[in-house]
Amino acid sequence: METKQLLQTVIDSNASDLHLIVGIPPMLRINGILAPVPGTSVLTPDVVSELLRQTLTSEQLERLSVNKELDFSLSFSEKGRFRVNAYTQKNSYAAAFRLIPLNIPPIETLGLPPILHSFTTLRQGLVLVTGPTGHGKSTTLAAMLQEINKNRACHIVTIEDPVEFIFNPIKSIISQREMRSDTHSWEIALRSTLREDPDVVLVGEMRDYETIAATLTIAETGHLVFATLHTNSAAQSIDRIVDVFPEEQQKQVQLQLSNVIEAVFSQRLVQATQTGRVVAYEVMLGTTAIKTADRLRTLLKRARLL
Repeated sequence: METKQLLQTVIDSNASDLHLIVGIPPMLRINGILAPVPGTSVLTPDVVSELLRQTLTSEQLERLSVNKELDFSLSFSEKGRFRVNAYTQKNSYAAAFRLIPLNIPPIETLGLPPILHSFTTLRQGLVLVTGPTGHGKSTTLAAMLQEINKNRACHIVTIEDPVEFIFNPIKSIISQREMRSDTHSWEIALRSTLREDPDVVLVGEMRDYETIAATLTIAETGHLVFATLHTNSAAQSIDRIVDVFPEEQQKQVQLQLSNVIEAVFSQRLVQATQTGRVVAYEVMLGTTAIKTADRLRTLLKRARLL
């Protein structure tokens, strides 16, 4: 069994994910449903270790050994890229591979609402794309950035962990920065972004106080910022951002957020048929009514009741 054969099976099967876990066969996720790779047997610790050795560099293997988990991206010939999380469980290695298409799909082919086109014409502010893990947030963001790339002469800076979709410059110039490979931390990368003359910034994940504070500052200083949150609704997204700050700062953060928020797009992939999924979505626009601090507080109260 070789890793490249398994990755080819992912592509041929139109699967989204591959899981390598000791004690079960290699598993594919197709349209949200897990199933074993045909013709494969139960994985042993030695087999999983060998499959990872075929994939990781010596430096990555060392980091995995020390840190017990590792995020990285993997190019697979000319057929696709994979976002990989290698980790340990029950004292053995495991890994999850997520397929990233080489060709970035247009917004209209993803079943997304036409209003997303308008987000790509904004000159400043914050656009959040939210939803559970594995429900297409990265693809939605990539589609919007590619539309900007095709239509506007901008400098787009992405900060990701790891870099997923690869952008080739069309009308825009694009700097894609990956954690550890290109920068030491989210905080440093975001602080440096303001000195890189960006027009558009993608923040791969607003994960903590420092990241959220820096993202709001970038949006507040006249840049268009796209970012993700692992939340299930617009109300919960506002709640998550404000709650990460100390209580004495939350009123000021509500005001800061009301000044920059342009849209919150929450999405989830739901099973439509036995052979496919569709996007269910919620859109909150940063209208004048929404941007008032009183309205934000109403959203916060609603989120805390859910």
